[in-house]
Amino acid sequence: MTGKHASIILLPTLKCNVECDYCFEEKTGERLSLDEFQTILDRVVAHMVRCQVQDLTIYWQGGEIMTLPPSWFVEAYERIQETASRAVVGIHNSLQSNMIGYSERWNDIIEKMFGNDVGTSMDFPNIHRKLGGSVKKYNEVWSRNMRQAREAGIHLGVIALPNPQTLELGAEAFYTYFVEESDVVDFQVNMPFPGGGEHEAKDGYPLDPPAVGHFLCDLTDIWIERGFGQGVKIGPMDELLNYFSGEQATLPCIWQDNCVHHLASIDARGNVSQCDCWVTSYPEASFGNILETEDFTALLETSPARKDFVKRPAFLMENRDCGDCEYLGVCHGGCPVRTYSVYGHMFEKDPYCETYKLMFGHLKQTAVELSAQISRRADSVVRSSAPPPAEA
Repeated sequence: MTGKHASIILLPTLKCNVECDYCFEEKTGERLSLDEFQTILDRVVAHMVRCQVQDLTIYWQGGEIMTLPPSWFVEAYERIQETASRAVVGIHNSLQSNMIGYSERWNDIIEKMFGNDVGTSMDFPNIHRKLGGSVKKYNEVWSRNMRQAREAGIHLGVIALPNPQTLELGAEAFYTYFVEESDVVDFQVNMPFPGGGEHEAKDGYPLDPPAVGHFLCDLTDIWIERGFGQGVKIGPMDELLNYFSGEQATLPCIWQDNCVHHLASIDARGNVSQCDCWVTSYPEASFGNILETEDFTALLETSPARKDFVKRPAFLMENRDCGDCEYLGVCHGGCPVRTYSVYGHMFEKDPYCETYKLMFGHLKQTAVELSAQISRRADSVVRSSAPPPAEA
């Protein structure tokens, strides 16, 4: 983790309050004490100072983060402020929750610590997320809590994973459910993968790459027609559109030059790995344990597992067809954990390669068409505002 900004995905608890068939994480009752959190914070900040990293974003996840009480976060936030002030660094906080445990008692800390912004997740149709063994109960509680959070002024972004039924129902039904029925105007579509332990729910993953690609292209067209000009955001298409329009874009971690340079994940036992998809799912890829190693910089620099991440992009360019791909500068070979979950190693390109190529080509063309429309409207305005010709 180098550069001006770095990210930590923190799992202070491995406990969860729901049962999701396709989950890649190992769920236990373990959680960080506040003193353990302080130790982690001190060692991460010492790394920042040593490597001249100016700002850190902590992505708070789990397990399920709301199985911890709000009072735990009140104390943690005070410690963050004190530590950041002492070290003269910036620390920002981002919250990801399934929202099943949400109630109004969370409102104060969500406003103070997370800027009234919460990321959550839901699928359409939901076939894997269950509360008390019931998909229906999960849907009902999630929808109720989303409404209550919105009424409290909380902005909610949603991550959605498509499944085989999603592709059967199509992009129209998907868009209608989220935007027009659930009032979700900020969501991101992520690609499912068979990570972690075995479960029959993962047998169909990864999904057929061309089928997913065409679904996402259809979703893009619906979004452009019905939501793009009305404030609806759909990732990663919105940032791809920025990228191909020549504007500043923040692409997701799966398409970074190398995610190992920008983030790491720490779980409730202090184990460090590349991200939350690795840290409890694939212990063989652990970088080490931050609670047992005082020097976080040395832990990162000497980890044999981490060195594989460093080598991956160059290997793909030299040994796969990534070096000849016109979209290498966008994709960089894709996500290593999706690759690992399919092939058992990360030295292969992302199994959703064909999906991405279809998306990139479609968003590139969409950017050209939108630019042309803007130019035509500008020319029309100029012509309509021009003075009439003088009479002879």
